[in-house]
Amino acid sequence: MHSRNKLPVVVGGTNYYIESLLWRVLLNTAQEIEEPVDGGDEAANRKLELEKLGGAELHKRLAEVDPKMAAMLHPNDKRKIARSLQVHEETGVSHSRWLEEQRGQEGGDGLGGPLRYPDPCIFWLHADMDALDKRLDARVDEMLSAGLVEELRDFHVRYNQQKVQDDSQNYQHGIFQSIGFKEFHDYLAAPESSSQQEKDALRDKGIEALKIATRRYARKQNKWVRNRFLKRPGDNVPVVYGLDVTDVSRWEETVLNPALQILDSLSKSEEPDLQPIRVEGEQQRNKRSRHACDLCDKVIIGDLEWTAHLKSKKHHYHVRKRRKSDPAGDQSQVTAAPPASAAGTVGNVSKDSCAPVAPGCTETSQESSQDVRTSHKEVPVTFSE
Repeated sequence: MHSRNKLPVVVGGTNYYIESLLWRVLLNTAQEIEEPVDGGDEAANRKLELEKLGGAELHKRLAEVDPKMAAMLHPNDKRKIARSLQVHEETGVSHSRWLEEQRGQEGGDGLGGPLRYPDPCIFWLHADMDALDKRLDARVDEMLSAGLVEELRDFHVRYNQQKVQDDSQNYQHGIFQSIGFKEFHDYLAAPESSSQQEKDALRDKGIEALKIATRRYARKQNKWVRNRFLKRPGDNVPVVYGLDVTDVSRWEETVLNPALQILDSLSKSEEPDLQPIRVEGEQQRNKRSRHACDLCDKVIIGDLEWTAHLKSKKHHYHVRKRRKSDPAGDQSQVTAAPPASAAGTVGNVSKDSCAPVAPGCTETSQESSQDVRTSHKEVPVTFSE
């Protein structure tokens, strides 16, 4: 499109998809293998085969060939562990090494490689959450009126019923993990002997679960934009222009006209009237830091998750229990200081500012990043919603 002097406009799609278009974040190991790998089905089957193993066994295997990646992944995260093992099996090079090389490229950062194209422009269509929730619920109601339940029932009979009967269904793979199907499992798998009242109750339960999952996903998308775009570390980051779609009756006033004005200004290398969204002074939390709480016998991955654990009732219960059994040992408890940076290197102790660290709790981090933002003049455009 660039060669034809056309402006690419990408609308919608998952945030993973948009990010992979903007940055070099995908790992194509097939290019580095001397002998060609058989079809993608074989690779997918190998990954599924690995995922059938227990989390502890998978994590042990990964720790033997790629200790850095193993330290960043929770033992229960079998999908990501299997992927890392698969990368090592296919290439003979550890997954962590691949990622280090990618992030070490000019323009790379802690989240991936450099931008694929120069000067991208991102429009973030956002709305007030109350208005968005009502809009999402209404969309589910429209899908139901258009025959969603009948479509799900047909799909269940064709592709899912036998799996349920064989107790081999897994809603974590392929189309089965999509929002809108697994929420109706109890309704679709209800015994024939169930009364109509019981079936109606299960149907209503599925509808409510679908609405909740949809609203939750919308919040996840907003969080993704903030963390991966607005707070992304490094200086090779596109600015983001926010467009308010709370009141769709004012679409031209609040969305279309401002977007066209921004594009016109950028195409002329001028500063748009509408300023981009900026997040300054934010500290990047390390999502890959590894924390071990011996008191609770748990492994926690990520700074935010670690902070939540330290505040949990279960953790405080074990702390009180330790105090009663070993009053002297309680003197060793320390209050953590604010982190000097978002993350450290392997083996360093990362400290959290929100809660005390109990004896027996250890923390290590695997990624380092800096939260640096600069302004650019953008041209290609991506819409994210």
